[in-house]
Amino acid sequence: MAKTTQHSNIVNHLRTAGSITVREAMIEYHISSLTKRIHELRGAGYDILSTVKSHPITGQKYTRYTLLS
Repeated sequence: MAKTTQHSNIVNHLRTAGSITVREAMIEYHISSLTKRIHELRGAGYDILSTVKSHPITGQKYTRYTLLS
């Protein structure tokens, strides 16, 4: 999948669902490097917030990305 397609999938997901995690990107769009794509989108001018959260049962930490603008 081309980076531009990955970028548009991520932006569309952020606009419709509000946020995305690495796991969601992997399952829904087969994007294995969400962190890198988020970095690229920020470089393109998107205002994306990173929020570190913990899974309520396992305590495993993960990052949820939210589009602010």
